[in-house]
Amino acid sequence: MKLNKLYTRAIWNLTNELQNLNQPESALFALAQILKDTIGCDAVFVWLLREGSDELSVISGAYNRDLTGTTTGHYEGMIGHVMGTSETMIYNVLPEDEENQIPISDIKSQIVSAFGMPNRPPYGAVQVINKNNGSFNAEDSQLVDHLSALAALDFDDKGFFTEAYPKKEPILELKGIEKEFVNGTETTKVLRGVDLDIYPGEFLVVLGESGCGKTTLMNIIGGMSKMSRGKITLEGKDFSNPSDKEIMLYRRNYIGFIFQSYNLMPNLTALENLEFIAEICQSPNPPEKMLDQVGLSAKANNFPSQMSGGQQQRISIARALTKNPQLILADEPTAALDYETSIEVLKILEDIVRLQNKTVVMITHNHEIAKMADRVVKVRNGSISGTRINCHPLHAEELVW
Repeated sequence: MKLNKLYTRAIWNLTNELQNLNQPESALFALAQILKDTIGCDAVFVWLLREGSDELSVISGAYNRDLTGTTTGHYEGMIGHVMGTSETMIYNVLPEDEENQIPISDIKSQIVSAFGMPNRPPYGAVQVINKNNGSFNAEDSQLVDHLSALAALDFDDKGFFTEAYPKKEPILELKGIEKEFVNGTETTKVLRGVDLDIYPGEFLVVLGESGCGKTTLMNIIGGMSKMSRGKITLEGKDFSNPSDKEIMLYRRNYIGFIFQSYNLMPNLTALENLEFIAEICQSPNPPEKMLDQVGLSAKANNFPSQMSGGQQQRISIARALTKNPQLILADEPTAALDYETSIEVLKILEDIVRLQNKTVVMITHNHEIAKMADRVVKVRNGSISGTRINCHPLHAEELVW
């Protein structure tokens, strides 16, 4: 069967993506996004076999909620075909009794294609759910097979197994977050029902182009802006309508901020910037130690104007660490820096997560930086459009742009 031009272009787009990606998980992310946009459907999920088991886990998805890490029970009834052949296999479906997942009753139609190499046992599945305009047809099925095979070829070098994503109890849960700005009679919707959980000890990247709503989302997470509607749960407690005192203490003791523009106090030295923060926090880290951690003990008595942009950003990171927060928010921390300085800053953030077990949430428009995250949430037009798990996050020094 000859595919139409739209579907042929989808194959071409994925081929181009694969040529430019050096992380296989990014290929699966691109696969889900391209299928959802091309076919026009509710959701696309890529499942991979968990190592040492016969269970499947969602490693990537194009959907408005984060279902990465969802693991099925054993053989619960999704039937798909293998690489366009007549062979059939049973795949698992999304459980219907778990909160925030697609109930089986809402799956009106679907295509399931094996994710694996031709003439080899399949190690996963691509699931495409609910076409929005009409019913799935043979051409849709052929496109899913073609794109799944392309991505599988790219993924073959690292194998198809994935460990279960170590989801813990979230430290912060956001449900149905909406944000509107009213100007006279006009209302602008910036966030449109965002659901997001943040877990302890993870490096989470919120990825999106300028104007997509990611900074607004960051400001709500950081307690610097109030949502219009929705629910926020902080360590199991409802934090949707905090008092002024509660939000002040939340920002002071719970959150560390790293800003794109550094936001250092110009009339204080590097050390004094940290000491000022230490004086108002509950259980601060020693300022001198934090300066040493970012490699700037020698600049302790320098004012911001006497330091480079990269040095100021490292002071900004040291200031965030001085608060000893549970959650560090980084808003485009490398946007104003050159490549080499950016890598230095990203290496410090990486060490904060990997060596100190801190939680870092970074927003960026840079797709390359997203490759060092444990989990990536893509935002488009105020909504989550896709998520992925990086089974093998890159180190900062491996990034190239």
